[in-house]
Amino acid sequence: MPLLEIQDLTKHFFRFSALRMVSLGVEPGELLGIIGPNGSGKTTLFHCVTGVLRPSGGQVRFKGEDITGLTADKVYRRGIARTFQLIQIFPEMTVLENMLMAAQERTGTLLGRLCRREKAEETDRAMRRLEFLGIASLKDTPGSNLSYGQQKLLDFGMALMPEPEVILLDEPLAGVNPTMITNLVGHILELNGRGQTFVVIEHNMEVVMSLCRRIIVLSEGERIAEGTPAEVADNPLVLDAYFGR
Repeated sequence: MPLLEIQDLTKHFFRFSALRMVSLGVEPGELLGIIGPNGSGKTTLFHCVTGVLRPSGGQVRFKGEDITGLTADKVYRRGIARTFQLIQIFPEMTVLENMLMAAQERTGTLLGRLCRREKAEETDRAMRRLEFLGIASLKDTPGSNLSYGQQKLLDFGMALMPEPEVILLDEPLAGVNPTMITNLVGHILELNGRGQTFVVIEHNMEVVMSLCRRIIVLSEGERIAEGTPAEVADNPLVLDAYFGR
């Protein structure tokens, strides 16, 4: 049974259909890629899965449970974390404080998070994640003082903190230099090798084709293709969607 299952997911904005009857499954331990031209519905799909938007139709199931239409905090607490196209960090908090806030987000109310004492085990776990990402030396640095690439790493680290079962990455490599791309890809592959499940939206075709073993293609809100990187690259529907052939 898929860990995450999406069936006939549809999202309308007035008369515009951002998603139309999109279905897909994500297996435990998979690293699934989702690609498509701008405006194809990729981020809207993530929004509907994670409770940022309420679907107009269809169903989202996680570990066999219907989570369709749950609020974002409830989806997050069930074990689905994500990153956004625009980095979501707390700029005035330090790197370590950002990590601790992400850990506590899964277990308490806002007031409780602000008032509760930092547990030693959470701090230890946060430091291990920061060491893994290579930014432990920046633990006392405010988020606003980080470079863009370092903010991307912090955003990724925050998604790891609640120990989610699925992580949705929305263009994790956008705007970063080639060295940072190699760095981030290495972290994703290492974690996936340990069994972490990822779904990745990415416009860098060279990277996504080498990163993912299975790719799903969206165009104008519809799923038009699925397969290995080689199969997708040779699919006439995909070529037409990207190049108008």
